[in-house]
Amino acid sequence: MGDDSEWMKLPVDQKCEHKVWKARLSGYEEALKLFQRIEDEKSPEWGKYLGLIKKFVTDSNVVAQLKGLETALAFVMNAHIAGKTTGEVTSGVITKVFNQPKARAKELGLEICLMYIEIEKAEVVQDELLKGLENKNPKVVVACLEALRKALSEFGSKIVTLKPVVKVLPKQFESREKAVRDEAKLLAIEIFRWIRDALRPPLQGINSVQLKDLEEEWVKVPTAAPKQTRFLRSQQDLKAKFEQHQANKGDEVDGEEEEDTVVVVDPYELLEAVDILAKLPKDFYEKIEAKKWQERKETLEAVETLAKNPKLEAGDYGDLVRALKKVVGKDANVMLVTLAAKCLAGLASGLRKKFGTHATLVVSTILEKFKEKKPQVVQALQEAIDAIFLTTTLQNLSEDILGVMDNKNPSIKQQASLFLARAFRHCTQATLSKSVLKPFCAALLKQVNDSALEVRDAAFEALGTAMKVIGEKAVNPFLADLDKLKLDKIKECADKVELPGAKRGASGGDKKPAAKAPPPSEAPSKSSGPPKKTPAAAASKPSAGPSKKGKPAAASGAKAKKGVEAKEIIETELAIEVCEQRAALVLPASCLEHLDSANWKERLASMEEFQKAVETMDKIEMPCQALVRMLAKKPGWKETNFQVMQMKLRVVAIIAQRGQFSKTSASVVLECLVDKVGDVKCGGNAKEGLTAIGESCSLPWTAEQLVSLAFAQKNPKNQSESLNWLANAMKEFGFAGINVKAFINNVKIALGATNPAVRISAIALLGVMYLYMGAPLRMFFEDEKPALLSQIDAEFEKMQGQSPPAATRGTRKSGPEADGDDGDEPEEDAAGPPDIMDLLPRTDISDKINCDLVSKIGDKNWKIRKEGLDEAAAIISEAKFITANIGDLSLALKGRLNDSNKILVLQTLTMLQQLATAMGPGLKQHIKPLGIPIITVLGDSKANVRAAALATLQAWVEQTGMKDWLEGDDMSEELKRENPFLRQELLGWLAEKLPNMRTVPGDLMQCVPQLFACLEDRNGDVRKKAQDALPMFMMHLGFDKMTKAAGKLKPASKDQVSGMLEKARAVMPAKPAAPSKAGDGAGPRPQASGDDATDSKPEGKKIRGGGAAAKRPPSPSEEPATEDSSGSKKAPSVRGKAAAGGQQGTPGKKPAAKGMKEEEDRSGPIFTLIPNAKEQRSKEEKQLKILKWNFTTPRDEYLDQLKAQMSTCFAKWLQDEIFHFDFQRHVKAIGVMMERLESESEATIGCLDLILKWFTLRFFDTNTTVLMKVLEYLKLLFAMLSAQGFHLSEYEASSFVPYLILKMGESKDGVRKDVRTILTLLCKVYPAAKVFPLLMDGTKSKNSKQRSECLEELGLLIEGNGLTVCQPTPAKCLKEIAVHIGDRDTSVRNAALNTVVAVYNVCGEQVYKLIGNLSEKEMSMLEERIKRSAKKTPAAAPAKQSAPERTQPPNSTATFLRKPAQEDPNKLKIMYRTYRIQARQNAQHNEPSHPSIPREFQLDLDMIETDQGRVGDLPDLVQHKLEELLEPIVMPEPKMRSVSPHYDELHNSTASTINFVISQVASGDINTSIQALAQIDEVLRQEDKAEVMSGHIDQFLIATFMQLRLTYNTHMADERLDKKDIFKLYSCIIGNMLSLFFMESLAREASMGVLKDLMHGLITLMLDGRVEDIEDGQQLIRSVNLLMVRVLERSDQTNILSALLVLLQDSLITTGGSPMFSELVMKCLWRMIRYLPESINSINLDRILLDVHNFMKVFPKDKLKQLKSDVPHRTLKTLLHTLCKLTGAKILDHLSMIENRNESELEAHLRRVVKHSGNLSGIKSDRGNEKSGPRTEDRMSKAKVSDILSEIFKKIGSKENTKEGLTELYEYKQQYSDADLEPFLRNTSQFFQSYVERGLRMIESEREGKGRIQTTAVIPQHGVDSGPLGGNNGEDLKPAMYYERLKILRQRKGLENHTKGLGGVGGVGGPEDEQQQQQRLPISSLLSPKPPVASSTDMLQSKLSQLKESRELYQQELSPHGHSPPRGRSASPSANLDDLKKRLERIKSNRQ
Repeated sequence: MGDDSEWMKLPVDQKCEHKVWKARLSGYEEALKLFQRIEDEKSPEWGKYLGLIKKFVTDSNVVAQLKGLETALAFVMNAHIAGKTTGEVTSGVITKVFNQPKARAKELGLEICLMYIEIEKAEVVQDELLKGLENKNPKVVVACLEALRKALSEFGSKIVTLKPVVKVLPKQFESREKAVRDEAKLLAIEIFRWIRDALRPPLQGINSVQLKDLEEEWVKVPTAAPKQTRFLRSQQDLKAKFEQHQANKGDEVDGEEEEDTVVVVDPYELLEAVDILAKLPKDFYEKIEAKKWQERKETLEAVETLAKNPKLEAGDYGDLVRALKKVVGKDANVMLVTLAAKCLAGLASGLRKKFGTHATLVVSTILEKFKEKKPQVVQALQEAIDAIFLTTTLQNLSEDILGVMDNKNPSIKQQASLFLARAFRHCTQATLSKSVLKPFCAALLKQVNDSALEVRDAAFEALGTAMKVIGEKAVNPFLADLDKLKLDKIKECADKVELPGAKRGASGGDKKPAAKAPPPSEAPSKSSGPPKKTPAAAASKPSAGPSKKGKPAAASGAKAKKGVEAKEIIETELAIEVCEQRAALVLPASCLEHLDSANWKERLASMEEFQKAVETMDKIEMPCQALVRMLAKKPGWKETNFQVMQMKLRVVAIIAQRGQFSKTSASVVLECLVDKVGDVKCGGNAKEGLTAIGESCSLPWTAEQLVSLAFAQKNPKNQSESLNWLANAMKEFGFAGINVKAFINNVKIALGATNPAVRISAIALLGVMYLYMGAPLRMFFEDEKPALLSQIDAEFEKMQGQSPPAATRGTRKSGPEADGDDGDEPEEDAAGPPDIMDLLPRTDISDKINCDLVSKIGDKNWKIRKEGLDEAAAIISEAKFITANIGDLSLALKGRLNDSNKILVLQTLTMLQQLATAMGPGLKQHIKPLGIPIITVLGDSKANVRAAALATLQAWVEQTGMKDWLEGDDMSEELKRENPFLRQELLGWLAEKLPNMRTVPGDLMQCVPQLFACLEDRNGDVRKKAQDALPMFMMHLGFDKMTKAAGKLKPASKDQVSGMLEKARAVMPAKPAAPSKAGDGAGPRPQASGDDATDSKPEGKKIRGGGAAAKRPPSPSEEPATEDSSGSKKAPSVRGKAAAGGQQGTPGKKPAAKGMKEEEDRSGPIFTLIPNAKEQRSKEEKQLKILKWNFTTPRDEYLDQLKAQMSTCFAKWLQDEIFHFDFQRHVKAIGVMMERLESESEATIGCLDLILKWFTLRFFDTNTTVLMKVLEYLKLLFAMLSAQGFHLSEYEASSFVPYLILKMGESKDGVRKDVRTILTLLCKVYPAAKVFPLLMDGTKSKNSKQRSECLEELGLLIEGNGLTVCQPTPAKCLKEIAVHIGDRDTSVRNAALNTVVAVYNVCGEQVYKLIGNLSEKEMSMLEERIKRSAKKTPAAAPAKQSAPERTQPPNSTATFLRKPAQEDPNKLKIMYRTYRIQARQNAQHNEPSHPSIPREFQLDLDMIETDQGRVGDLPDLVQHKLEELLEPIVMPEPKMRSVSPHYDELHNSTASTINFVISQVASGDINTSIQALAQIDEVLRQEDKAEVMSGHIDQFLIATFMQLRLTYNTHMADERLDKKDIFKLYSCIIGNMLSLFFMESLAREASMGVLKDLMHGLITLMLDGRVEDIEDGQQLIRSVNLLMVRVLERSDQTNILSALLVLLQDSLITTGGSPMFSELVMKCLWRMIRYLPESINSINLDRILLDVHNFMKVFPKDKLKQLKSDVPHRTLKTLLHTLCKLTGAKILDHLSMIENRNESELEAHLRRVVKHSGNLSGIKSDRGNEKSGPRTEDRMSKAKVSDILSEIFKKIGSKENTKEGLTELYEYKQQYSDADLEPFLRNTSQFFQSYVERGLRMIESEREGKGRIQTTAVIPQHGVDSGPLGGNNGEDLKPAMYYERLKILRQRKGLENHTKGLGGVGGVGGPEDEQQQQQRLPISSLLSPKPPVASSTDMLQSKLSQLKESRELYQQELSPHGHSPPRGRSASPSANLDDLKKRLERIKSNRQ
């Protein structure tokens, strides 16, 4: 019990794995109860037992195992995660349970396996059970077989995959154990129940006795189809249905439905493939050519034996098939022909679809061999061709079949027809389309009249079979010319035909199937596509008449109309007497009498009576031919009176419209109509008559007659007007049925006419034809003269992008049914325009592809091979358009695709592209032999070869579509090749093509294992491409199938792939929508291309809901005036109503009333504001709950989603309008949205994302009217958003901006201009830095206009915003932009050059490093453009100047302040980010279309460059002379001028006043800016008022920096501006800055980012070489120098230090940056390091260390050392060293803001420094923290000093630390100037003292910077307070001040080396002078502190109080100081005063 008490206390899960079996038993029992209690299948409790379930079933104790099995079953039944245990638990059950003697254990084990199947793990369980069949224990094998049988019996063959089971079944029949054989027999019987006879072939190899037993048992199996009795968790709906069926005991209907779901298993799929190629006799190809027929026979018999294998392994059978073809075609021995035919039949049967490649190769040979009359030969050939047909399609064989239909041999014609009959039996309506059937019917109709009876009978049988398959209605149009006897014969044959589907019943007269629509599953072909309405149902309803006016009836009736009409319009020509008799019956006698009267008035009256009689005549009773012949009576068509003639022509039109007008009647009047069509007075009536005849007799026939008659006469006017009518008629009637070839010939005649009007009309007609036929139409006219061809091209260009209008007229129907079906056309016509490729005359070049040419192409010498390719290319080029028959050329070209010479490979690929264009759709039959080898070329190592192969593939796919490429296993075989190039290119190509396909062949599934292998490929590019392709495969195959396939992978691979599948599932695109459905109306469909066309040309797809607007009939509300026709407008309107609305019946008052009701409903708001709705949509898109708005061409899924989202917040009527098919509705809707924009602005913003998304759809329309309206609305919209201060979110911008950029490539200038305007406005509501990357993507477009426009926009953004706008980095962006300098397009090159020039204007020479390496030619172009732009700058300015002056209102400030005064000053920052280029805004601000925007936030951007404006009244600032250099300067009071008369009224608060004035600082007008600066200076000079600037500092500094940048970029480059004005502006700016940074409280408000920009601007100004050219430019540089010192001292030390670090990092990253810039930044950092002892307590060390960390991340130690200079490295080290000294080890506590310290070396470096510095750093830190200033009065104790210096000199004395010791000694001496070093140097050698002296000099030289004037010139070492402007009255000035001024003057006179630097002119001399002086100074002088010096006080901007104070200090300093020795500046500071003053006076006198 003691042991029991121990385990009884354990938790349940621990009990279950206890070593004591009783404990486990107890644990299992408790777990079982727990599992039964847990209701939540996703409870975390299940996870505890996940790893224990296998132990439950494999327990070693039998009793415990039994309970464990029960518990495991409960777990699998209830736990959500049970599926994860499937493999291990099933394996445990098989090995440890199935071998148990206890029946209960086996039952539980079996139930567990079945339960796993129920929870969707059937495949895993089945795999484990199949593995169990290999177990040596027969008990286990029997149990596994039983489990498989049980699973199949309960779940059915859909769940249990039978193929692997059948594969292992024969082996079980061979077992020695009877129990195994018996169980295998039961399993075979169960399998037979599900697949019937498909099981017989795989089991033919078992023992005959066993097979006989099986046969006997199979006979006993019930014939009723088995049903699934147990269902998966996902099949609960089927389960409920099954239970209901059981409850009702089943009925007949349900039984039929269940029967439909039975899976038909193809026995072929269960067989193992045999590789017969390897088993062929080795000498086969030799023996097959042997002279003895016996040898040939033996060889063929061997092949026949191999070919009898029912399933053959795929391989290269080309050679074998060619050998057999040769025997069939040329062998004289009929026995061998028979054998060869049987071999071909066997190959075709065994290979199935894989034989399709070779089908076209042998069919023509077999057909020609049918000339043999011996029955055995004919039978063998029939079997062969039938088997071959099943491997391909009838369309692929059509050319070969039609080629023999005209053969002279009747046997060949007979057998070809019989073959067609057999082939038709295997077709369906989908595969036997009218386009396929039409040429066969034409050929068969000829054979129907053949002299040979057997040929006629065969033709009847073929036509009868076709009629049986697709219905009588579909075939009748092709049989219109047959007499009744022959038609009856065909129908008789149709009745006799037995189709494979048994219950087909597609005959038109078969009423029984029509009564009840059969289910789709009755179709015999599995590949017939999605379920459709059966033809029987459609064909049986034409007689329903007007009672059934629904769409199905209309559609079904349409199919037969053409045939019916053809019979009705046939009319024999009547004699004139008969005509007179018939006319007399319907016309008044007086009318007939006066028709030929000599008096024209009587003739006119007669014609009026004639017209009245015709108008009242009944349609059926009207004798049309008689009436028109009466009109032709003398004078007939030669009527001289135009009024009578007009009446005649009008009557003709009425007769044609109202009567049953035949072609015979039309022939009577057509000649007259053509003759009068060019008449000025009668031409209109003649055209009406032609239109009416076109409706009665079809436009194709009318047009053909018209053109032939027009060009038979010589009247150019008639010819011209005939062509004009025809062009208009095509738009009204559509293009269907037009005989293009006949047209082309007549148009060519017209193009060659001498009369220009005829030529113009012909070209206009071609333009209309181009709308329907597209670019291939031009191919017919390539031989025309260049001048004419250019005119044709210009006409085509006009039509580019337009959609053909919807057909509004059509052939009228005769008979009573016409009323209900008005507007419908036959289905054949509705199928869209004819395929242009079918119309082209093609040349058969097979006779030119002779053996010599083929052998040349395959020659060993590459030069001869090249010659052969050239010859073949010339043949193709000469023929232009060729047939699909190219002989052996395909085999020769295939060999060249793997040629060792890459040049020949490229040539072959080019030739294959040429072949694709020339061959057209016939290329399909060459996909397998030639297309697949192109894919193999994708594995080439050379990128240019791969690119050429991809281009070739694209050209082929455009002609063939994608489906044929994916059929078979060719694609998977290619992916099996372990070639990374091949894999990545092929997967990328598939990822591009698959999303555009609506359906794919099932063979695509074969590629999935290879796709999974690519996901784990060693090559990263292959893995990436595979991941990209994964969602595209999943989109067609489905997630479940792919997951199932992944289950077969190894465990490690399976987990990885499963994760990728889940990710791919989230981003899986939706399938493209099917073509527009019939429910949209009964009008003509949009262009209906097949799947292939859709697959290959996705860009041509139209958008349902707007995109197809041009192809829809007009809407009911549409004005008829939009029609081009001048004829009757009523009919098109009615037709449009019927078509668009789908309404039947006569249009009357009801639609009008409905329209009025709709108008009433439109008074409410159009948008509904729903709180947070937009945010919710954004969130759902991010979580991938809805489709992300990202597509190449919008699909229906996006449209449906947008409709659903709009339904909640858009008015119903508005939604109907914007998704209407009529584009005019869109225009009206946008008009309403524009009207409501202001009144519903808030709701508009709430729905903004949906509005923008709808507009993106409109960008894909081709209708210019809608597009222009859209752009107009967008301009107003973004102006409104900008006025309201709204900013686009990322969600809104990403779904709109990329599509807006697409329209930048529009061909129309107006569109591009509007897009540019919108982009300008967009940058006010969306950051320019985010627009920039989108524009960069736009530069990758293939459209050259788009590329050039995007580049121009990029240039504007850079000019307006600087390089900061270039994201991610300027260098990367500029390299991509520079690539376009070499573009082929001139406009793109120019745009790229302009953009780079814009960058040059911003950053100068740095641009050359940013753009990377350019070719010599491109670099010379760039340099030339930069030079030209510099010259053009002054010339371009005057033009820009005048525009703003004209538009500037007289009281401009009144418009600035329309908004309330409480505007947020932070908007200035937004303005700062979206700063745009001024030139573009000048042009756009001239249009007063934008709403008022507060001008205080506009900063006068539109006048920055141009407005020279008014000259201010401010006095000239004081100009200092040299004589006043030492005198204090008094700054004059600036005169203040009111900015506006209403200033006080408008600015009623201080804050808004300051905002307004600050906004003026950045004005483009210099005087305006100076005035604003003067006002701010007035405030800053008064300490009591200066505090009002608090809170506006960042705002002020931003405006100042923008003005600095504007002056640098624009004003300085403008030679028209007076440099004095610029100098005055700079002076005012710097004066303001000095005033601001004099007040520490205000200065500390400046943020880090603003300080960074300010320092950037100041340093840039110091480095500007143009400043030196300005008079007193040196003074300006010194002033900037002083300002920078003030900024460094007075700003928040954390912010300024952080800003400098970031600035240094940016300057080093920008490789093209000036090195001087980086040096000055580092000098600022060195100065900040000196301030650290004072400021260490006020600095946020955490932030500083974070910035240093980021710096070191970007520039690790190794990278820093690679820089040209090591100063950055030393600067960073010194900064860290100083911080460590001042804070000691505590500095390691300030790394809290760094997330990952391992990303940089900062922490390690700090630890090293802290460790080395020891106590020294702590002491220095304490001293540095004292606030007593650098010259502290406290002194360290002597002992401490001694210790410190001893430590320092020890370091100097050691080899390792000598440099560090010298640095510490220098810094120590700088800090403690009075330290006595003599005791430490006294006992050392002279060499050591010299060494220390040199070392200190070097450190001082490095610190101060050798290459420029020293920084300490104006930056005092211990703060600026030591200078005269510092306000420290107690400190005396040093003589060094005068020395410094002397140096300044010497430099200005050229006596000193002059360099600019941070030190300005305040340095202590040039580097050479300093070095010489340092060499003269003793070491004691070097170790003394450097005297503080100050800059010149001649600053124009200094404060008056400062100047007064300076005057007092100077007066004190000018008193004599005695005469001291001249040497040693530091030792005796006053000794040199007199000498310096004398030298200064001497220089001054020289200057005068």
